[in-house]
Formats: sequence, C-alpha cells, structure tokens
Amino acid sequence: MVSASHDHDHSTCGHTHADGHVCWGGGGDASTHHHKLEVSNLRVTYREVLALDGIGFSTECGRSIALIGPNGAGKSTLLKSLAGLIRADSGSILWRGKPLTRSSHEIAYLPQRGDIDWNFPITVRGLVEMGRYPNLGWWRSFSRHDNEIVERALTAMNLLDLQDRQISALSGGQQQRTFIARALAQEAHVLLLDEPFTGLDKPAQDSLAKLFRELTHEGRLLIASHHDLQTAPEIFDELLLIKRSQIAFGTMETAFTKENITTAYGEK
Repeated sequence: MVSASHDHDHSTCGHTHADGHVCWGGGGDASTHHHKLEVSNLRVTYREVLALDGIGFSTECGRSIALIGPNGAGKSTLLKSLAGLIRADSGSILWRGKPLTRSSHEIAYLPQRGDIDWNFPITVRGLVEMGRYPNLGWWRSFSRHDNEIVERALTAMNLLDLQDRQISALSGGQQQRTFIARALAQEAHVLLLDEPFTGLDKPAQDSLAKLFRELTHEGRLLIASHHDLQTAPEIFDELLLIKRSQIAFGTMETAFTKENITTAYGEK
C-alpha cells in the first residue's frame, strides 16, 4: 500500500489536508490551497517542428489522466512541457494559480525506461534519495526528516529489501517503483509518466495500475502517456486525446468514444 503507516503521528506518516491532499513533509501547504493544473492554448515547437498546438485542459489532484494519441502526436513533448523541460512558444501552464516553472519540486517527471541509463552505478536507495535534492538547496546535508521521508517512500513502494541493489539488477516493474519512490521522496503532487506500462509483464502492469489508484486516492495527480486503448478505461479516470492538437478531454465515459478514437487514429 502507498500509505506506509496508519498511525496518527504526523512526524512519521503522511496525513491528509482538508482539501484531500496528502502531505508527507510535515510542513506542507495550507489547506486553503487548491491543487489545480490549468493548461491554456499551449503551442510548442520542438526542433523547428510544430509539435503541439491548441492544448487546453484543467484538472486537479486526486485524478489520473491517460494521455493518448498515435505515434508522433506530441505526447512526450506535452509531458516535458508540463514538467518545465521544454519551453512553450505560447499559451500558459498554471499550477495552483501560478505559472509553472522548472524549479517546482511539486512536479515529478518520469521518462520512458528506454531513455534511462540503467548501468549508472547507483543503488535503489541512492536513486530515491535524489528525490530530496530539490528540497535541500545548496550545501544542506540530509536531516533526520529527509531520511524519514526516504524510508517512507521505500516502504510505500515495497523496496526496503531492494534498497542496496544496483538499479541495473532490477526488473522492469521494480525500476518503475523505484522512480515513483523517488517522486514520493520529492514530495511531488503531480507525477508525469512517459509510457510507464511499456515493457512490463502482466503481473507488473496490474501491480502498477493498482499503485496508480492508490496514489490518486492519496490525492496525487497522475498524467501518463499510454498506448493500450483496451486497458486505459480500467486504469485512468480521465482521457486527454491529442494528435498535435487536442481532440478530446474529459472523463473516460464522455471522452473515450469511438468517434474521438477514429479522429485520432483513423479507421481501423
């Protein structure tokens, strides 16, 4: 389970604000803040090619969104834009009412597994500890509080037994759980995942889908690019369907229609 502890000692366990958002850090934001992501008329040129045009949607923590579209639709570009890794030509991305900047440690980006150097000599615990770096600032060393959050993230992802293992020795599902643990250690409210289910066997996919439901239940916002149209309605709450421009956004019941899918992919 994601909630690693069920006691009421807020110094050692995640707790829920009045707005339903889980704060692991003990300090956290005031409960009056509304954790909303608002994208308006986003246009992005990537390597001199128009990658995205007219993307606009609004969502909030406690939901999971399937980002779906054919190859070359701009899914990875959109995730990187939301993460602050690619600058938009025009439009806006607001997080909690303010322009999103790359410095926001509340947003965590998890790239495709194929884009990661798994031979990099680092242990599971070392990778998860990297999630604390945005909170530390210059020259500050790990405190007891930082170590507690890392422990909690490892426990939540069932990685304590693997914490000393090199990341190259992990299975695909374990690799995904390690990167999600890093995002939890970062105390991220928003997780942006690029094709997280790709390359996982069925048990690992089922485990990750269950984890997604637990994370959204805790009050996090998950946006993940996904290519399997069959499983998307079972895993995600909402659909953002794009083909460079936006085709549909809404609940699975309203947006995941044959007409919209045909517009994105053509007749099958």
